[in-house]
Amino acid sequence: MTVFSCSDTKVIENLPEDTEDAEPVPGYFTKNVLIEDYTGTWCGNCTRVAYGIDQVLLQTNKVVTIAIHNGNDPYHFENFIPLRDLIMPGSPALELPQSRLNRTITWLSPEPSNIQQVKSLTGNNSGLGLALSSSISNGMIDVEVNMKFVQNYSGLKLVVYLLEDHLIHSQTNYTSYYGNITPVSNYEHNHVLRLNLTDLLGDVITESTSTGQQLTKSFSLPVPANISNPDNISFAAFIVQQDNSALNSRHANINENQTFQQNQ
Repeated sequence: MTVFSCSDTKVIENLPEDTEDAEPVPGYFTKNVLIEDYTGTWCGNCTRVAYGIDQVLLQTNKVVTIAIHNGNDPYHFENFIPLRDLIMPGSPALELPQSRLNRTITWLSPEPSNIQQVKSLTGNNSGLGLALSSSISNGMIDVEVNMKFVQNYSGLKLVVYLLEDHLIHSQTNYTSYYGNITPVSNYEHNHVLRLNLTDLLGDVITESTSTGQQLTKSFSLPVPANISNPDNISFAAFIVQQDNSALNSRHANINENQTFQQNQ
């Protein structure tokens, strides 16, 4: 629909609903919710968030999770300060546990009782989609992040993370979850942030992100030294607005070649 005024012409897009229960509109994309879990193996209350994530994953697959470890922890992410300043501006320390949905929304505590808050951020009609492809050979990783737009956007940024799964380490536990024991021995830590391939807060997308555009960003790097097992590498990519809120996200395993989650 086009609206005419005395001074200029403005185009107003008739956009579909992107809520959890909205009917899928052909051409649009699955809308995944991003969960960033600020955690630590030493953090006894962090298992509350982890259990909440477990419950979310039982109810929907439209989820991308990232575990950002901090403190006296074998998986401590050194470059965490920009993230601390994003979620806790002015704080000298990163108090745990913390969890954010789509980067900027606080997941209300107790998280296992607020699963619907997470699910309500999923949907069927995102105006942008992502698809990742990757390979590993002779100690080198190649990653492509493909982006496709069926709405007009501006001021977007791309964030790409390298993660590691299946890391086994005991987890301190002050909750009744996971058998009400502490520590939880042989606890499996997944989607652990190991390296950011872009700026932590995103690289500005300088190309056009208007309707019909498709873009590809490529990355090539050696296997990071902190990776325990290259076979357990995975990736998370998401697109954020200028206010750092995530519009859509995607997770992919190493050697996976994805297609867009586009409605037929």
